[in-house]
Amino acid sequence: MNYKDELAKQIAEGFEGVEAAALRELIEYPPNPELGDFSLPCFKLSKALRKSPQAIADEIKSKLGTDGLFSRVESVSGYVNVFLDKQGFAANLLSTILTERERYGSSDLGAGKTVVFDFSSPNIAKPFHVGHLRSTMIGNALYRIHQFLGYTCVGVNHLGDWGTQFGKLIVAYKNWGDEAAVEEGGILELLRLYVQFHDEADKNPELEEVARSWFVRLEQGDEEANRLWRWFVDISLKEFNKIYDLLGIKFDSFAGESFYNDKMDKPVQELKDKGLLEEDDGALLVRLDQFNMPPALMIKKDGATLYHTRDVAAAIYRKNTYNFHKSVYVTGAAQNLHFQQLFKIVELMGYEWAKDMVHVPFGQVSLEGAKLSTRKGNVVMLDELLTRSIDRVREIIEAKNPDMPNKEEVARQVGVGAIVFNDLSTNRIKDVVFSWEDALNFEGESGPYVQYTHARACSVLRKSNGGSSSIEFAGAAEVDASQLLNAEAQAALKELYIFGEQVQQAMWKLEPSIVSRYLVDLAQAFNRFYHECPILVEDQAVRNARLALVKSVQITLRNGLALIGLESPEMI
Repeated sequence: MNYKDELAKQIAEGFEGVEAAALRELIEYPPNPELGDFSLPCFKLSKALRKSPQAIADEIKSKLGTDGLFSRVESVSGYVNVFLDKQGFAANLLSTILTERERYGSSDLGAGKTVVFDFSSPNIAKPFHVGHLRSTMIGNALYRIHQFLGYTCVGVNHLGDWGTQFGKLIVAYKNWGDEAAVEEGGILELLRLYVQFHDEADKNPELEEVARSWFVRLEQGDEEANRLWRWFVDISLKEFNKIYDLLGIKFDSFAGESFYNDKMDKPVQELKDKGLLEEDDGALLVRLDQFNMPPALMIKKDGATLYHTRDVAAAIYRKNTYNFHKSVYVTGAAQNLHFQQLFKIVELMGYEWAKDMVHVPFGQVSLEGAKLSTRKGNVVMLDELLTRSIDRVREIIEAKNPDMPNKEEVARQVGVGAIVFNDLSTNRIKDVVFSWEDALNFEGESGPYVQYTHARACSVLRKSNGGSSSIEFAGAAEVDASQLLNAEAQAALKELYIFGEQVQQAMWKLEPSIVSRYLVDLAQAFNRFYHECPILVEDQAVRNARLALVKSVQITLRNGLALIGLESPEMI
């Protein structure tokens, strides 16, 4: 039952020319339960209905029925405050959750529509560091949220596997590298060579020109350049996949920049044919002055392509291949201009679907105020961070519950969850100063807190079932919702009710932190209920009703955690 929809519908029926959809957007959840379960401010209706807000509120109160859905309606200072029938609300909600289970909160909103997500996209030969975590986890969460709402999702890892940095790496390897050292050291040895190139280039700038010439050779199919490039890619992917496996992330496509190497001639020719390309000192660019943007360089004077060239080709390929409803790019806010230019170029080419391309920016990650830089070696490696977090959880488990089964698995679930939740718990656009202390803090409003709450609910369910490993609730059909009228139970029920709304808000705003914050709120409401309302009591009616609520919380926490890429341990 969608109470907002029903309330808006009933109110709209009493006023000609007032749309239920518009009313629904005005309905609020009062912060104080004494002001009702729903509240409609009538101020925006005043002009259209030519009445004072209080007069409108009084009229709505007189017309709105209390037919089992609502128990009381009040008109106060231009607001209509509506109180739910608590017993009916509890019965309806619990029945819905216990029936829908893993689909609770989902919808078919996106049925028949495809969304492409370009996220993570690390650079080959540069190890994963904490700065890469944001794109990876924000993109993964948005993918899961859209999929939960019925969209067909395509996750693309647009690997940074092309560009002049490979000319630099080839030069570094040929001058200072060793095959055995690279095979043994893997991506960290490649990073060392990359950093050394820049150190040496500071002293000998001619190395930059040598690197550029090697990249041109790579683009032209030079056998040695391509052999070394493929070797660097294979070594890097092996390391990347270890991180993706640990984070539980999968992609539908690994088509990186190199994939479009043979797909750029057509869009470049199209730009020429449409008079959009202009020559400037031997280079080719698209002028965007009239849109208050600098020109977008498409082809360097040495013939090498750039990010814009490859991104235009990728956009056209993705539209032709997936016929997307929306194409989402999850990258740092520093790339805002790049994507504004990209979207404008596609629009100028005459593609109306340019309006369906969306950039989802996020704040910068810095290390104690200093910008992360692989070139300077100023990074915190993600595998080190995840390992430390898992080790810390393992130590806590050994100290508090040494006989717990599956300790290693739980340590991984909670350790990884702590890092992911820490990243997704604040608004994505905020800058983040990385701190080991904050990242490994498991107290307060954290991922481990929510996961522990889920495990607590599972523990109650196990105890109710004679210690069985099953966490299924037996007796859902016999729930007496009149046993759930107290404040703590109702507060938990209200949090459960808004889950689907919060998921949709996260989708519309492209903001996973909405789900993260919701999970903390639900966990807190449940823990208050748990402490104030004994569950495994003698009275069977009370016991069954409270167990049904526990099971509903467990289902919703599990569903919500999955949406942001966290697992749900049944025991911690």
